Amino acid sequence: MLSILIFLPLAGGLVAALWPGSGGRGGRTAGYISLLFTIAITQLPFLVSIYYSFTNLKDRTQSIIPTPTKFVGIDNYRAIFSDPFFRQAMWTSVKMTVLAVVLSLVFGTLFALLLDRRFFGQGIVRTLLITPFLLMPVVAALIWKQQMFSSLFGILDKVLNFVGLNSVSWISDHPLASIVTVLVWQWTPFMMLIMLAGLQSQPSDIIEAAGVDGASPFGIFRQLTLPHLRRYLELGALLGSIYIVQAFDAIDQMTGGGPGSTNVPYFVYQESIGGGFRYGSASAYAIVVVIFSIVIATFSLRVLSGLLKDEERA
Repeated sequence: MLSILIFLPLAGGLVAALWPGSGGRGGRTAGYISLLFTIAITQLPFLVSIYYSFTNLKDRTQSIIPTPTKFVGIDNYRAIFSDPFFRQAMWTSVKMTVLAVVLSLVFGTLFALLLDRRFFGQGIVRTLLITPFLLMPVVAALIWKQQMFSSLFGILDKVLNFVGLNSVSWISDHPLASIVTVLVWQWTPFMMLIMLAGLQSQPSDIIEAAGVDGASPFGIFRQLTLPHLRRYLELGALLGSIYIVQAFDAIDQMTGGGPGSTNVPYFVYQESIGGGFRYGSASAYAIVVVIFSIVIATFSLRVLSGLLKDEERA
């Protein structure tokens, strides 16, 4: 399978390079090969998942009395919104995504304002602030679980004990807050880079004119900078929502999907290969998640398109 995934794109490129008149007939052939390859690896699995969502497909090896796979229509979709566990997972996903995105935007904007000026060691500070975003999600989750939240040797409990307070079981008592903390720590650099790009695209002559007219720094930020950053804030919120709503690694490593921390992706995992082995209903849950993701992605593309048009006008 891996050889096929590597060979097909290379075949398309070779056709374009070796076919006489590659700008015409050969170029079109390479385009068709690339298009068919893209459809095969992206849309065919999705179509199979749609088919499975209308069946009662289960892993027969996990049942004492295997049940035959049959077509059940929209029963899986009808059961989605009557399932209290799925509703709880949806609500957890909403809270997790909103909190992580909003806090990441706030901290990212503050750090961007800090970096949007020259000072000694600016390059080192910028590198250190970007580093959390470069870590794998599993590594970030393990760092916080073992080095920060651990009741035995975690830094947070050491600080509490130092000031005379009792230790706190952060992950057990506050699972959602613990996961949101990790997500904010990892996604703040991403928001910071977007906000920094917005700040550096702001016309400096307008800021200087406002300062000459006696406007305070807070007034300049509220009246000029913040409206200019509106598009960048929208873009950061939408892009962050697309990725954070799919959070899985932090939940798996820190809580294992315990009460109050299971979002929709982890719920789908539990329904399928995570122990439930109900692939039909899990496919229906996944299709619903894909639909919501497409809606969010559509808004993101519109915001990005508007942002690019505004940059072209400027």
